[in-house]
Amino acid sequence: MSFDIFVCRFENGEPAPLDMSAAREVLAPYVVARDPRLDFLQVCTEDGEEAGVYFGSPTGITFNRPGGEGIMDLLGVLLRRLDAVLVVPGGPTILQRDEDRESLGAALRDEWPAVVARTGAEIKQAIRSS
Repeated sequence: MSFDIFVCRFENGEPAPLDMSAAREVLAPYVVARDPRLDFLQVCTEDGEEAGVYFGSPTGITFNRPGGEGIMDLLGVLLRRLDAVLVVPGGPTILQRDEDRESLGAALRDEWPAVVARTGAEIKQAIRSS
Protein backbone atom coordinates (compact mmCIF):
# COMPACT_ATOMS: atom_id res chain seq x y z
CA MET A 1 0.00 0.00 0.00
CA SER A 2 1.40 3.37 -0.97
CA PHE A 3 -0.15 5.99 1.31
CA ASP A 4 0.01 7.46 4.81
CA ILE A 5 -2.12 6.30 7.72
CA PHE A 6 -2.21 7.83 11.16
CA VAL A 7 -2.22 6.41 14.68
CA CYS A 8 -4.19 8.85 16.84
CA ARG A 9 -5.91 8.97 20.17
CA PHE A 10 -9.03 10.93 21.06
CA GLU A 11 -10.72 11.97 24.29
CA ASN A 12 -14.13 13.65 24.28
CA GLY A 13 -13.90 14.28 20.54
CA GLU A 14 -10.52 16.01 20.74
CA PRO A 15 -7.04 14.74 19.79
CA ALA A 16 -5.17 13.48 22.86
CA PRO A 17 -1.45 12.88 23.39
CA LEU A 18 -0.06 9.44 22.65
CA ASP A 19 2.37 7.64 24.95
CA MET A 20 5.35 7.99 22.62
CA SER A 21 7.70 6.04 24.90
CA ALA A 22 5.29 3.08 24.77
CA ALA A 23 5.07 3.46 20.98
CA ARG A 24 8.85 3.40 20.66
CA GLU A 25 8.99 0.35 22.92
CA VAL A 26 6.51 -1.54 20.70
CA LEU A 27 8.38 -0.59 17.53
CA ALA A 28 11.96 -1.02 18.87
CA PRO A 29 12.39 -4.70 17.89
CA TYR A 30 11.48 -3.84 14.28
CA VAL A 31 13.63 -0.73 13.74
CA VAL A 32 16.15 -1.14 10.91
CA ALA A 33 17.03 2.54 10.42
CA ARG A 34 16.42 5.86 12.12
CA ASP A 35 16.86 9.57 11.51
CA PRO A 36 16.67 11.51 14.79
CA ARG A 37 16.57 14.85 12.94
CA LEU A 38 13.25 13.88 11.36
CA ASP A 39 12.05 11.78 14.32
CA PHE A 40 11.79 8.93 11.81
CA LEU A 41 12.07 5.15 12.11
CA GLN A 42 12.15 2.56 9.35
CA VAL A 43 10.56 -0.64 10.62
CA CYS A 44 10.68 -4.09 9.08
CA THR A 45 8.70 -7.11 10.24
CA GLU A 46 10.03 -10.67 10.33
CA ASP A 47 8.46 -11.35 6.93
CA GLY A 48 10.32 -8.42 5.33
CA GLU A 49 7.45 -5.92 5.22
CA GLU A 50 8.51 -2.32 5.78
CA ALA A 51 7.03 1.05 6.68
CA GLY A 52 8.36 4.49 7.51
CA VAL A 53 7.22 5.83 10.87
CA TYR A 54 7.20 9.54 11.71
CA PHE A 55 6.66 10.91 15.21
CA GLY A 56 5.58 14.35 13.98
CA SER A 57 3.31 15.49 16.80
CA PRO A 58 2.35 14.42 20.31
CA THR A 59 -1.11 13.40 19.06
CA GLY A 60 -0.21 11.39 15.98
CA ILE A 61 2.20 8.87 14.48
CA THR A 62 2.34 8.61 10.70
CA PHE A 63 2.97 5.27 8.97
CA ASN A 64 4.20 5.86 5.43
CA ARG A 65 3.83 3.14 2.82
CA PRO A 66 2.58 0.43 5.16
CA GLY A 67 2.14 -2.88 3.45
CA GLY A 68 1.19 -6.41 4.22
CA GLU A 69 -0.26 -8.22 7.14
CA GLY A 70 2.95 -8.09 9.20
CA ILE A 71 2.89 -4.29 9.38
CA MET A 72 -0.86 -4.42 10.01
CA ASP A 73 -0.28 -6.89 12.88
CA LEU A 74 2.29 -4.47 14.30
CA LEU A 75 -0.24 -1.65 13.98
CA GLY A 76 -2.81 -3.74 15.86
CA VAL A 77 -0.37 -4.20 18.75
CA LEU A 78 0.46 -0.49 18.71
CA LEU A 79 -3.21 0.54 18.70
CA ARG A 80 -3.97 -1.70 21.68
CA ARG A 81 -0.94 -0.52 23.65
CA LEU A 82 -1.67 3.17 23.01
CA ASP A 83 -5.46 2.91 23.31
CA ALA A 84 -5.51 4.53 19.88
CA VAL A 85 -7.31 4.38 16.54
CA LEU A 86 -6.02 4.20 13.00
CA VAL A 87 -7.16 7.01 10.71
CA VAL A 88 -7.07 6.14 7.01
CA PRO A 89 -7.58 9.31 4.92
CA GLY A 90 -10.48 8.79 2.56
CA GLY A 91 -11.21 5.49 4.25
CA PRO A 92 -12.34 4.14 7.58
CA THR A 93 -11.25 4.96 11.07
CA ILE A 94 -10.17 1.66 12.55
CA LEU A 95 -11.10 1.04 16.16
CA GLN A 96 -10.00 -1.65 18.56
CA ARG A 97 -13.32 -1.56 20.45
CA ASP A 98 -16.77 -0.38 19.42
CA GLU A 99 -16.97 1.91 22.45
CA ASP A 100 -13.99 3.91 21.06
CA ARG A 101 -16.44 5.40 18.54
CA GLU A 102 -17.74 7.78 21.23
CA SER A 103 -14.28 9.32 21.74
CA LEU A 104 -13.84 10.32 18.09
CA GLY A 105 -14.31 13.87 16.88
CA ALA A 106 -17.62 14.62 15.18
CA ALA A 107 -16.14 14.61 11.66
CA LEU A 108 -14.56 11.18 12.10
CA ARG A 109 -17.60 9.80 13.86
CA ASP A 110 -20.26 11.23 11.57
CA GLU A 111 -18.67 11.65 8.13
CA TRP A 112 -16.41 8.62 7.76
CA PRO A 113 -17.03 4.96 8.46
CA ALA A 114 -15.60 3.60 11.70
CA VAL A 115 -14.97 -0.14 11.90
CA VAL A 116 -13.65 -2.46 14.57
CA ALA A 117 -10.60 -4.39 13.37
CA ARG A 118 -8.15 -5.95 15.81
CA THR A 119 -5.83 -8.19 13.83
CA GLY A 120 -3.56 -7.40 10.92
CA ALA A 121 -5.82 -9.35 8.56
CA GLU A 122 -8.91 -7.46 9.79
CA ILE A 123 -7.16 -4.08 9.51
CA LYS A 124 -5.94 -4.86 5.99
CA GLN A 125 -9.43 -5.99 4.96
CA ALA A 126 -11.04 -2.86 6.44
CA ILE A 127 -8.65 -0.63 4.47
CA ARG A 128 -9.13 -2.56 1.23
CA SER A 129 -12.92 -2.53 1.60
CA SER A 130 -13.04 1.26 1.80
